[in-house]
Amino acid sequence: MDKQKLNWVTWGFFILGIVVMGVMLSGSLRRSSHITLPPPGAELEESASNNPPADNMLMVVEITPETVQAAISSLHRPERYRRTVTVEQIWDGGSGIYETSVTVSGNWTRTDRTLPNGQTRHTITDGQGTYIWYNEEDRVYFAPTGSISADAEQFMPTYEDILGLPTEKILTADYRTLLNIHCIYVEAAEQEGSTLRYWVSVETGLLIAAERLIGEETVYRMGAPTLEEAEPAMEDFTLPDGTMVFHNTDTA
Repeated sequence: MDKQKLNWVTWGFFILGIVVMGVMLSGSLRRSSHITLPPPGAELEESASNNPPADNMLMVVEITPETVQAAISSLHRPERYRRTVTVEQIWDGGSGIYETSVTVSGNWTRTDRTLPNGQTRHTITDGQGTYIWYNEEDRVYFAPTGSISADAEQFMPTYEDILGLPTEKILTADYRTLLNIHCIYVEAAEQEGSTLRYWVSVETGLLIAAERLIGEETVYRMGAPTLEEAEPAMEDFTLPDGTMVFHNTDTA
């Protein structure tokens, strides 16, 4: 694939790529040389259905292209949690892997992202302003958030964008189980023959997997199947010079 064809990516810091950790992806997610599969006999299922899970609290019971936007809009993310988001990007002749540790408390999000060159990019944002520093350096940059959203820092799509899609762009929508996680699955058409797939956890409201294809070729995958719902520590929102940018997690 010619590199110039990858210039269609317009998401903040997204560059295009492929493949995330194979241990959390199944079914329609194809295999690459970077995937480490679970041992034989391990349960790795993905099943499609229009029936909601037994503990589902969605106001919309049946998921279809016409109802999926209302279903997703009824989901709520946890107020506080930690998790790791893994993204692998591949282009003609090369690839890059990004792993981001994410800590969330209310409107505040901290990300610690390992870059392919070995550096670590740290950010703390409240959605209005973003603090950025690298490795163990003391120098911190601050800027209005703008396009530097918490999702962009994780190199993941903002799944709420699906809410703004014309219904005719939604190709498939149903319930699916991915690694025993009940999900709303959405497949939507994009520009230039590309397709985006989402797996959104019914329980947490979080995007746990995503896949982008150009034609029949997968060019991007992300995965974050597990999380820890726990109160973040104060140092999570402390700058290298000791400044606490967030003083009370209970008021976030």
